[in-house]
Amino acid sequence: MLTENEKKLIDLADKTELIELTQKLVQIDSVIRPETGNTEKNVVAFVSDWIEKEIGLKPLVEEVEPGRENVILTIDSGVPGPTLMFEGHTDVVSEGDPAEWTHGPFSGLVEGNKLYGRGSCDMKAGLAINLLTVRTIMKSGIPFKGKLKLCIVCDEEGMMIGVKNFIKQGHAEGVDACLVSEPLDNELCLTMKGAIRAKVKVTGKMAHGCTPLFGINPNTRMARIILAYEEYENKLKEVHGCDEFLGWPSLTFTVVQAPPAGEPAQLNVMPRDAEAWIDIRTIPGQDHDQIRSDLKAILKKLSESDSDFKAEIEYIEDRPVVSMERDEKIVTESHKAFKDLTGKEPTYNGVPGATDGTFLRAWAGIPCLVNGPGPRKLPHHVNEYADIDQMWECYRWYLLTAIRFCN
Repeated sequence: MLTENEKKLIDLADKTELIELTQKLVQIDSVIRPETGNTEKNVVAFVSDWIEKEIGLKPLVEEVEPGRENVILTIDSGVPGPTLMFEGHTDVVSEGDPAEWTHGPFSGLVEGNKLYGRGSCDMKAGLAINLLTVRTIMKSGIPFKGKLKLCIVCDEEGMMIGVKNFIKQGHAEGVDACLVSEPLDNELCLTMKGAIRAKVKVTGKMAHGCTPLFGINPNTRMARIILAYEEYENKLKEVHGCDEFLGWPSLTFTVVQAPPAGEPAQLNVMPRDAEAWIDIRTIPGQDHDQIRSDLKAILKKLSESDSDFKAEIEYIEDRPVVSMERDEKIVTESHKAFKDLTGKEPTYNGVPGATDGTFLRAWAGIPCLVNGPGPRKLPHHVNEYADIDQMWECYRWYLLTAIRFCN
């Protein structure tokens, strides 16, 4: 049952405004393009200007790396109470070949119930909801306790330098809960997969393609590694099974290059080096230290039967599995708010990858509920779109959750 103040707050939500703000965000290209120097900076400028005009406060814009900035805003009600944070990121992945898109990748075009564009669901729709939720609560005049905080960071799609810097600078201190509006079909996601990022390098000996026996082929050695790691992946699945929310553990070779990037390749030249990148995803019950040890041991075993086998593995990132219980206050309030708004029970699930919430939970201990709008299988695809019905549902849901959590 909604109170009169809650009804007043929900009635202030404007669907057209939500669509238009999302369109404006999508129309700003925030793909990280080293070749041109394009970063999130234009979205950051737009967001910080919007906050000043619409909320009436000047946010902190903090540089993480040149051209890579975080936007941070804290609104203190003046009354003691909890701090609720809304988190989102400004970067998006590459659109790939624009010719494959039915609509321009940065058009923000609306057709039926879909708003198209790169980053529309991942996660500029969620970013718009975060901004509008805080603005609407401020403009409503409805009293609330504690603080509202906006955490809008760079580089979620990369090494997550934005959220790591946010935590290291002390901005996560005192935050009691966080809503992360990543595209998960408005489901209550309590857990997130862990991740290990690794590079494997094989060193051989360069030779002419017509006299391969005078060289050492790194490609055949890399092929053995790929097959051995695939066998190891299957064993992990047998041991740990399929998690209720997160599915199967996985070990995926995403990039295989010989010679490595930047070195000239020729059809009639056996390269000296081969390199591969591996994306390892984990579920509860897996030990990351054990996985790293096992993968090194596999390389050692392969070398025992081949004196020319020279390979090494480098671990470049480690993101733990994180989770929280259903009785966390942010979860119970979100559950009740969803049911009161829709008349339906919410669906519980997990995040198939890591998010900024991974580090907010692991490093800062903040309960992070990931429950944003957008088809969960659509991010990074061609013809990405945001589902407008889900956007509208999430916006009003966030408003109700926030006012109840704070009060």
